[in-house]
Amino acid sequence: MAKVGKRYRKLLEMYDPSKAYPLKEAVDIVRKFQSARFTESVELHARLNIDPRKPEQNIRIPVVLPHGTGRKVRVLVLTSDPEKEKEAKEAGADYVGFKDYIEKIKQGWLEFDAVVATPEAMREVGKLGRILGPRGLMPSPKTGTVTQNVGDVVRELKKGRIEIRNDKTGNVHVIIGKTNFTPEQLYENAMTVLEEIARNRPQGVKGSLFKSVYLTTTMGPSVKVDLNDVINELRKRGVKV
Repeated sequence: MAKVGKRYRKLLEMYDPSKAYPLKEAVDIVRKFQSARFTESVELHARLNIDPRKPEQNIRIPVVLPHGTGRKVRVLVLTSDPEKEKEAKEAGADYVGFKDYIEKIKQGWLEFDAVVATPEAMREVGKLGRILGPRGLMPSPKTGTVTQNVGDVVRELKKGRIEIRNDKTGNVHVIIGKTNFTPEQLYENAMTVLEEIARNRPQGVKGSLFKSVYLTTTMGPSVKVDLNDVINELRKRGVKV
């Protein structure tokens, strides 16, 4: 434990934890947090000015990161349609089936990262709500994971499609890549996430949507991002903040 603490303290010496950095600088800093043991994920954490107790202010947005997350995504497709099964397999789905996989999930099997279902399957898939819902895995028309276009959705998920959603405290936590990504890749992924959140600003939110934004790595400390820098960049992109 002392060894981990020593490494953490060394990382804190690489920057000023009390300072807010422009996003590009924050990206450069977190990339230097790379551990020698494994390639760490880079995470974006945003505290939003929303009231998660109000359903209309909750955020749930599907987005394809331009450079993916750097993680292999295991996709499960649930359908009773043989044609859709074939389409899903050809698109690269890891698991394709229906009632057999539903039973496996009921018994505790969760070796997948995303679930896609066709509309006719939802009567049975809906029974998995208590298992899949809390894990953010429940298929939903809102995020496009209940669809007849299973091939397109599977390909998007494999390329790096993620779901941006707030937790019960109004915070968003998203993996935007790995420490071995280029600074440009991490910056573009981060801006894609922030832009999608801003473009989907919930009704009823007063004042600035973003309260704070931080970047961090799996094992590293957090780097505060300068909100003015983010807001200026979003405005350049024609986004109202």
